[in-house]
Amino acid sequence: MVLPLWIDFFDELQHVRGRSLNTVMAYRRDLELYAEFKTSNTKVEEFFDYMKGKDLSTRSQARVISSVRTYLRFLESRGERAPELNLLRPPKVNLGLPNPLSMLEFERLMEASKTNDPHRTFRNQLTLMMLFGLGCRVSELVGLDLKDYSANDRCLRILGKGNKERLAPLTEPLNDALTIFLREHRAELLGSPHDPFLLVNDRGHRPSRVDIWRWLAAWSVKAGFDEPVGPHRFRHGCATLLLEGGADLRSIQMLLGHASIQTTQIYTSVTHQNLVRTVEEHHPLSEVKLDLSPNKNDSAQN
Repeated sequence: MVLPLWIDFFDELQHVRGRSLNTVMAYRRDLELYAEFKTSNTKVEEFFDYMKGKDLSTRSQARVISSVRTYLRFLESRGERAPELNLLRPPKVNLGLPNPLSMLEFERLMEASKTNDPHRTFRNQLTLMMLFGLGCRVSELVGLDLKDYSANDRCLRILGKGNKERLAPLTEPLNDALTIFLREHRAELLGSPHDPFLLVNDRGHRPSRVDIWRWLAAWSVKAGFDEPVGPHRFRHGCATLLLEGGADLRSIQMLLGHASIQTTQIYTSVTHQNLVRTVEEHHPLSEVKLDLSPNKNDSAQN
């Protein structure tokens, strides 16, 4: 079953709203599931049971509903009737707090990323430093080109969600590392000297998101982690450490490219938890125990 204005919707997503190809494909998968449901069901309320039958988690169901509602609002904007819009409400999702990468974990990964090839080792460690130092998404990292780097201004131009650009400042160590990589290591990894991309994979091409996930998984095993360290933990770690160091939420929002300050505020809960843990571990009163047993003399007098 083909949904109404199918081509028009995806054309607007990509060319008008500027959504990335990955985002457009995610919308397509969600709407194909909805179209599949519509071929044999007339009651839209049964879509939730249909998704459960597909073993979709509550979070995945919420994402699908969000995609469908975006499509239905598009239909209404084009004069089409979309009564399902009032019937499809996203389920409540209990969002867990971010699991930020710590400095100790980062150092373990830096050590595990070493190889017998000095050029690959430098590339590996620079990749980790950029993930942790910039707090960027993987798609943003692999999309960086040489033209996006300004050594004099010590910054990188990052193209984020919705093709929104932002300038990410570089710390002096990260800027120095990037300069050394471009001067001494990048050419040794490149397949062609005229390629524009900044980072290089093991085949001499632009690294893909899969490359980054694969590298992190391999280094996580080597470092002794129980499960692979996902790239988003670097993003969470960057934001959490900046907030704990005194950075304001607005600055962190700009660095991470969050559209809303509410998204950034979740890190205040993480740092509060860290504060509680720090007080419990280091404050001398954390070892003091009150004697809550009744006083025998008082009991006798009563």
